[in-house]
Amino acid sequence: MASRTRVAKTVLAVSAAALTLVLLNQCSQGPQFAFPESGGAYERGRALAVPTDTTEVAILMPSLQDEGTAREQYQEVPVNPFLAVAEQPVSTFSIDVDSASYANVRRFLNDGVLPPAGAVRVEELVNYFDYDYARPNGAERPFRADVAVFDSPWNADRQIVRIGLQGRDLARTARPRANLVFLVDTSGSMEDRDKLPLVQRSLRLLVDELEPDDSIAIVAYAGFAGVVLEPTPVAERGAILRAIGRLDSGGGTAGAEGLRTAYELAEQELDPAAINRVILATDGDFNIGISDPERLSEFVARKRETGIYLSVLGFGRGNLNDFMMQRLAQTGNGNAAYIDSLMEARRVLVDQLAATLFPIADDVKVQIEFNPALVAEYRLIGYETRRLARQDFANDRVDAGEVGSGHAVTALYEITAPDSAARLLEDLRYGTRVEPAGGAAHRGELAFLRLRYKLPGEAESRLMEQPIPAAGVTGFAEAPANARFAVAVAGFGQRLRRDPNIGDFGWDEVMRIARDARGKDDDGYQAEFLRLVQMAESAAALETLN
Repeated sequence: MASRTRVAKTVLAVSAAALTLVLLNQCSQGPQFAFPESGGAYERGRALAVPTDTTEVAILMPSLQDEGTAREQYQEVPVNPFLAVAEQPVSTFSIDVDSASYANVRRFLNDGVLPPAGAVRVEELVNYFDYDYARPNGAERPFRADVAVFDSPWNADRQIVRIGLQGRDLARTARPRANLVFLVDTSGSMEDRDKLPLVQRSLRLLVDELEPDDSIAIVAYAGFAGVVLEPTPVAERGAILRAIGRLDSGGGTAGAEGLRTAYELAEQELDPAAINRVILATDGDFNIGISDPERLSEFVARKRETGIYLSVLGFGRGNLNDFMMQRLAQTGNGNAAYIDSLMEARRVLVDQLAATLFPIADDVKVQIEFNPALVAEYRLIGYETRRLARQDFANDRVDAGEVGSGHAVTALYEITAPDSAARLLEDLRYGTRVEPAGGAAHRGELAFLRLRYKLPGEAESRLMEQPIPAAGVTGFAEAPANARFAVAVAGFGQRLRRDPNIGDFGWDEVMRIARDARGKDDDGYQAEFLRLVQMAESAAALETLN
């Protein structure tokens, strides 16, 4: 009898989870969400080496997702481990302002399933939100740092270091002219209504936001690449919109040829005083010509030296090659977004137009040096594919991410004090606690923050520095609301990745922290996040039965 009761309770719980997921899915999708009713099969992408000592995992295994996502390709890397400050006191990484992962995760949850771990990049989830950091003063320094240190919500014996970098806003009158080449995938794989039709609607939104003296060209590629529209001033809006309307899908995917044609067109119209950018709209399924990510990245890296930026907009499902798109965007001095709806297109191409198109700094690198007298261990939460070697920080030949007008970047570290019960690593035999090089003058510093960046068009980087004082550490409840919300989003991402570093920190804790930390939410993104947490909890409950 007891056994029958347990079975009945399990069935009721799962049924309730399924019903909750359906209801949340309906609530979170407005009429602008258009998804295909069917798709094709799943194949995870081969992992590619990143410039760190992180060992990556090559993924090629059956998906737990439905057949509509069965051929999607993701790069999966292990989460960053805790490191001993006595052995590696310096952490260096390239900034990341991409938001593709958040929108893609949302798409999976809207479909009622958990995303594969490779689709979850915690830093992109965190950086999806605006934390309303203070803007930098004046034009000399394009960034202002906002630092907070507080207790970790998933381990009371550790602390979180939140680093927020706010970029300056370019006034609309101060923006340079834009020379844009739309590179549109019109292959047969783009025929679904959340692909090419959504691409066309998205590009029309962008055209409406540009200035009359901006220029647009359009290249389409399927079995071969061709110029649909020669460079045309936005003042001739009708001609541009007619060219967008003529785009039609069919044939194979000669992505490499399309990239070459687009860059050639951009080079013909290259204006050193303008922003020259190729905007690639695709599902990433390159299957004709060069399709190896390494060779494509090498091509894009060479073109980066000409001063042409690359933005990548991902669309659709079924054969989405997230791995390829991320690699191209990172190599091409650009940014990446995943467009799952017209609402997201409006966010990226209208609300954040300046951040998407107009850079204020290139090759932006962050370096944190921890004081071994106060910090024994640390881990960087997210940024697994963005880590750099220590010597790369001052090497201006090493590429890093760009930051657009008004963009902000948030990074989170979890740290462990030398006397903490949460320490994972043993002391070295010959000592771990050393006197800071500056002696007593530096004893009050928990860490030291360095930032390197290049102004657009410059070849030599500039340096910003500031200490992180130890005196400002607070309890989690006393941390700024925007920092607590960022931690909730990071906890959500780590939970989706099944990160062991957060222990049994669960969906309820994510929900509670995010709800308590909600601030001004005019765009509704924070409210949407709360719905996604509920949907993830329900999807996780259903997955336990599989």
